[in-house]
Amino acid sequence: MTYVLRVPDLTDAPEIAELHVSTWRETYGRLLPDDFFDEEHLAGRQRMWNHILTRRPEGLRVWIAETAGRIVGFGLAGPSYGAGGAALPRELQLFALYLASDLHGSGAGQELLEAVLGDDPSMLWVARENPRAIGFYRRNGFEFDGVEQADPAAPKITDARMVR
Repeated sequence: MTYVLRVPDLTDAPEIAELHVSTWRETYGRLLPDDFFDEEHLAGRQRMWNHILTRRPEGLRVWIAETAGRIVGFGLAGPSYGAGGAALPRELQLFALYLASDLHGSGAGQELLEAVLGDDPSMLWVARENPRAIGFYRRNGFEFDGVEQADPAAPKITDARMVR
């Protein structure tokens, strides 16, 4: 399947939000509470993407993959931030990289990662329960640094920090 990468505009926000929710449901659905993916969850993602694509905060990098007029993936990176002013190991953070499962293995995820991070030193958080993503990030030079965190809204998921 062929795809193209491009910078999204505000008209793409609803479709990116739907993809965001569907890829989360597919990847983490078994680990999240039954009511996690309610209508408010989608509305929250729509607000998030509207905000990102309207305001375009400084330093934010966002790209989408598209095929046959359908958005099939997205990558989002920008300046790192941490709770309570904690020191961070890198200035650049990958916040999201999601791809429709029918594009796994197509190279689209790799191209999205390169579009938003390039070869820059960076950090990311990955669910320990997502071995496919961990393998992908390791192939791209990321390694765990020993820092982990839990999300009260998703008690069965442990996020672990990776850096390169």
